[in-house]
Amino acid sequence: MTTAHHAPGEARPGGRTARTRQAVLTAVFRELGDGGFAALTMEGVAQRSGIHVATLYRRWRSTEGLVCDLLTDLSADVPLPDSGTLPGDLQALAGSIAAFYGEARMRRLIEAVVSAAARDPEAAAVLRTFFGERLALAGRMVERAVERGELPADTDPEKVMSALGAPFYYRILIVRRPVDQDLAASAATAVWAAARAGAYGRRDDGPAHDASPGG
Repeated sequence: MTTAHHAPGEARPGGRTARTRQAVLTAVFRELGDGGFAALTMEGVAQRSGIHVATLYRRWRSTEGLVCDLLTDLSADVPLPDSGTLPGDLQALAGSIAAFYGEARMRRLIEAVVSAAARDPEAAAVLRTFFGERLALAGRMVERAVERGELPADTDPEKVMSALGAPFYYRILIVRRPVDQDLAASAATAVWAAARAGAYGRRDDGPAHDASPGG
């Protein structure tokens, strides 16, 4: 995950459709920074982006659709670490998550997406798909660790990565406090210790579906 964030879509090549999306998502990003999700409107995004409001409704349908697409866009720039050890990978990924959500605008984004998912079934589906894909991708770090013999063979990658992400979302969404690198370090250390002890083994009921790493 990168630690410095450009406005979404910047410096990304593409045709007219891609440029339209870039302009719209950049506008959404800046609107959220100025007023948060409560103040986000299709009309405001249209005015800031220069894209007709009818185009926004046709492609994104609602502000919920806009913020979900924005989260997907920003997270496309998030590489996963490959340090050679799982403790190193966990520390690096947790540090990147902390850096990502260390910016108030990013915290407002995940708040907006969760709020949208609570009200809109399509937004909820987008959110589940997004986190499902991120869990599967990040889980590759755990699979490598199992192959190296660092973890028990029955370790469930999804459970491990869910446990790593959970403290961040608790801090942001429940107690509503900023995240920091101390949180990242403690989360990574705790997950590594628990994983080595076999706390995240697969069970008959299949993999877990809980909190996940963002970005």
